[in-house]
Amino acid sequence: MNLASAALSRRAFLRGTGVSLALPFLDVMWPRRAMAANATPPKRLVTVCASLGIYPTDFFPKETGAAYQLSPYLEMLKDHRQDFTVFSGLSHPEQAGASGHTSEMTWLTSAKHPGLGGFRNTISIDQLVAEKIGFETRFPSLIWGTNSTSQSYTRGGVMIPADSRPSQIFAKLFLNGTPDEVKSQMQKLREGRSIMDTVNDEAKRFGTRVGAADRDKLEEYFTSVREMEQRLAKAEAWVQKPKPQVDAQQPKDITDNADSVGRLRLLFDLVPLALQTDSSRLITILLQGTNSVPPIQGVSIDHHNLSHHGQDPEKIKQLELIERAEMQALNGLLTSLKQKKEGDASLLDSTMVFFGSNLGNANSHDTRNLPLILAGGGFKHGQHLGFDTQSNVPLCNLFVQMLQKMDMPVEEFGSSTATSLKGFA
Repeated sequence: MNLASAALSRRAFLRGTGVSLALPFLDVMWPRRAMAANATPPKRLVTVCASLGIYPTDFFPKETGAAYQLSPYLEMLKDHRQDFTVFSGLSHPEQAGASGHTSEMTWLTSAKHPGLGGFRNTISIDQLVAEKIGFETRFPSLIWGTNSTSQSYTRGGVMIPADSRPSQIFAKLFLNGTPDEVKSQMQKLREGRSIMDTVNDEAKRFGTRVGAADRDKLEEYFTSVREMEQRLAKAEAWVQKPKPQVDAQQPKDITDNADSVGRLRLLFDLVPLALQTDSSRLITILLQGTNSVPPIQGVSIDHHNLSHHGQDPEKIKQLELIERAEMQALNGLLTSLKQKKEGDASLLDSTMVFFGSNLGNANSHDTRNLPLILAGGGFKHGQHLGFDTQSNVPLCNLFVQMLQKMDMPVEEFGSSTATSLKGFA
């Protein structure tokens, strides 16, 4: 690496024996001409959908505007109140489909009557952006989920399968080399040796050749890599190991679909690393509940059953435990993005995080009045923007604004009827 050049490549690596570790964006990576013009970090989009809904009573605030009182679920995001906007009264029209859950196919597309005869999906917003900027990063988009199902669709309406194993995603993002070299590095990770051990000498040399701000970024990034490896090792053990014998019911392994929230947390841990290294600027994540009982204390009924609670107080209580865990995970993601700095701003400032569900009321499979949050990305936040909860405004009106924020020259998308939402900028 030649620091005497105008700038390092945005896709720079530390190289070790047979593998290399991607570096985050550093000040030295900006071309001098761009630095002189006060260049800003690239714009990113992360979407997260909880396909079994979010209990509306605990999600939606009763008041609108900036002075709204935080709802029980939003209270868990209180540290980021000024970093997000909560929406009500938005949805995609004509979502009655083949089943009560087929609307998850169209959350990012808005195509009508999903799954019915003759249905063909349309392009999702992430893939529309990927067509324009995907070539600028190593991965045009990253598509993750708690199983292989995704909400990302090509222009031809074909679903792109999701990556669901955090350890494989980690290797895909950060380990480069021949298959045997990557296999060797993975074995070292299984033995508790960090990839930082492999590239440590070069990391030390590199650190002496950059400014103080870049050294701080590198140390933060290296720490995040180590912590991610430790979490993956603890959660998935990296290899098949015998389960320990304990005087209790055998715990769910992270690879068990029942622990969807645990797997979601691991995916969330990877988001800042992927964005910092400019591996991609587009990430979609689909959180799917299951017909199994999640390993959450106090929960004894499967998630799908709980989503159809029928107003049973005990079922609602258990459903809240699951969804509170989901909101805690979201809070962790927002906190991590807010703490990571890029110049004078944070990673969250350049990253739109769109969180919500394709179901407004999972109990009745109602697709109106979707629970939605948009955080970061340079918008003015800190309010509850409410529209008619029965006669909804098209969610695609917000999508158009989000696409324009990604520098897409669009005036319409899907079922949009306007280029913006009134009161949102």
